[in-house]
Amino acid sequence: MATAKSTIEPCSTKDTCNSLLGYTLYTDLKVTEVASLFQVDPVSMLLSNSIDISYPDVENHVLPAKLFLKIPITCSCVDGIRKSLSTHYKTRTSDTLGSIADSVYGGLVSPEQIQVANSETDLSVLDVGTRLVIPLPCACFNGTDESLPALYLSYVVRGIDTMAGIAKRFSTTVTDLTNVNAMGAPDINPGDILAVPLLACSSNFPKYATDYGLIIPNGSYALTAGHCVQCSCVLGSRSMYCEPASISVSCSSMRCRNSNYMLGNITSQQSSSGCKLTTCSYNGFASGTILTTLSMSLQPRCPGPQQLAPLIAPPDTVPKELMYLPSPSPSPSPEFDDIVGGGSSIAAVPAASPRGPTVSSSSSIPGNPANGPGGSISIASCPLSYYSFIAFLISIASCFFVFLV
Repeated sequence: MATAKSTIEPCSTKDTCNSLLGYTLYTDLKVTEVASLFQVDPVSMLLSNSIDISYPDVENHVLPAKLFLKIPITCSCVDGIRKSLSTHYKTRTSDTLGSIADSVYGGLVSPEQIQVANSETDLSVLDVGTRLVIPLPCACFNGTDESLPALYLSYVVRGIDTMAGIAKRFSTTVTDLTNVNAMGAPDINPGDILAVPLLACSSNFPKYATDYGLIIPNGSYALTAGHCVQCSCVLGSRSMYCEPASISVSCSSMRCRNSNYMLGNITSQQSSSGCKLTTCSYNGFASGTILTTLSMSLQPRCPGPQQLAPLIAPPDTVPKELMYLPSPSPSPSPEFDDIVGGGSSIAAVPAASPRGPTVSSSSSIPGNPANGPGGSISIASCPLSYYSFIAFLISIASCFFVFLV
């Protein structure tokens, strides 16, 4: 059997970056239990997977075994290579280094790596309650891939995986995967850990902001500003959109200065000279204050629909017919998408409050957009039934013309 390989990124500075782990649940676990395994914020973990956090008691929701999740972690530079050492595990009855590595942490770490990371502890016999450091793989690569913003996912190769399938799953190419992982040939084996670049949106917050350098994978979400602001990377673009978060916490003002606009408000007004666009945008979090920027611009035409990733209901099951199939390509329908990942696939259930704000032309800017919820966008649309009726009249006229001829 071939020895599993893992991509190692050399480093020389003490800076950190955000990274992701591809993790498949080994058993049914509550959201808080999964988060506890990696010492991460459960709400941030849910949003990284586009799971709606507004559901009642969502942190105690039981997630099904075989579900694939993206776990957000902080990647550090340790002994000249990128890795994460922030995860700790307390041993339980019947634990072995092998079961902890292969089952509990899904092959993201090896027994030998656990042994090395805990060299000062006698691991010949694992006593219940022994606290272990779990070294986990991660990569930064300057937060870019081919000069574009990217976040890196550490992905454990399965027996049914192919490089082409992994590349398709994560919207990249075999060539890019091969280059990122410094592979001479696109050959993989079960247990290998690949660094997979995910297209992302980067922020332009000032350096004094605590969330300076925020980066979000395409079609995903992140919480910031003390859980007050929820940002997303707009599907199919590099544009980050932020709005007030849906959870109840005490927050500073989110109003753009000297205006009635709240964070996330966007209005447009079409005129003969072009489209006047007014936006109240998020600009970082500093000294307990939510920074906002009001911008006005004139564009040749008003922007089309801006579609965010659909938030899904917390999953209860993983369909058996999908459990052992190769990772499918993303669904063409925005209403039913898969949780991004390479483990078991699960059909997304649309959340009770589907997201997807759009910007369209309106005759005038609303007088007081602050009266609506933060994140609202003015919309003007024509009912579908109107177009159906027009099409019906055209078809009748066509038939009448043929009859006369």
